[in-house]
Amino acid sequence: MQIDDLKLILKVAEFKSITLAAAKLDMRTATASAAIKRVEAALGVDLFVRTTRHLRLSVAGERYIPQCEQALAVLENARQNLKGEHDEIEGELRVALSSDLGRNLVIPWIDEIMDKYPSVSLRTHISDSNIDFFRDSVDIALRYGSPSDANVYGFKICNVPRLLCATKDYVQQFGSPQHPDDLAQHHGLFYQLQDIINNVWEFTDGQKKYKVKMQGRRASNDGDLVRRWCVAGKGLAVKSALDIADDLLNDRVITLMPGYQHTCGELWLICPSRQSITPAVRLLRDVCREKATRLLQQLVDKGVLAKSALE
Repeated sequence: MQIDDLKLILKVAEFKSITLAAAKLDMRTATASAAIKRVEAALGVDLFVRTTRHLRLSVAGERYIPQCEQALAVLENARQNLKGEHDEIEGELRVALSSDLGRNLVIPWIDEIMDKYPSVSLRTHISDSNIDFFRDSVDIALRYGSPSDANVYGFKICNVPRLLCATKDYVQQFGSPQHPDDLAQHHGLFYQLQDIINNVWEFTDGQKKYKVKMQGRRASNDGDLVRRWCVAGKGLAVKSALDIADDLLNDRVITLMPGYQHTCGELWLICPSRQSITPAVRLLRDVCREKATRLLQQLVDKGVLAKSALE
């Protein structure tokens, strides 16, 4: 079996089509079909179940494809490492990003990497939903919260406070809450994951915890839309300090109830395996750490965050 044949197998599994996979790899469909037959003959099993209209993985294919993907990743990682730390960084970054963080911060950071390293390419998966690395065809994910799966690898980027925010116009119209009990009189803007609306907000004054079930008429599974509603003065929102940083620095929104802090979060770069950690991924990790730390420090300098919130 040739490495190019195995790369084709992975593309066919990804697109569920020999024709689409061949087009992606700039080869004839007949050539692709012959390559698949070579691999299946060498393995002694059929990797795909073919009908006149559909193609899907066989039971053997479901077992083989993840291991094939890992093996090719090992070879690619070895090739990249041979180039050394000071050589050209290259390869495709297949990264999953949350909507707000991805669109407004991380994509511009990656653009800077790509401008500096022309051999780096990008494929993004923008979604606030949970990521399946194999199903969604991504190699890395930048997500809030430490990974719960012991089988994945992660790099902590930074601590990220979560802030209660609104516009000055909203506060002038509805008042500024001074205590969690005051929030019952306000309009909440909610993030929704699948069918669960996150309308229960938790705060602490350092000694006591407060849980508040908010009322509101707007909820979305898109964190960027929740931020936009907040900036438009539609209500109160609890947002990551990174997601809302530009709006805070440019006085489009303000923070409320400084004596009552929301639970702090963490930003992590997550990889499904050690083989996914290429030089390009390490560079992305370092850039995210540098950029995020600098942005949070600007919020400290403006007085929005206490320095202790980042420790």
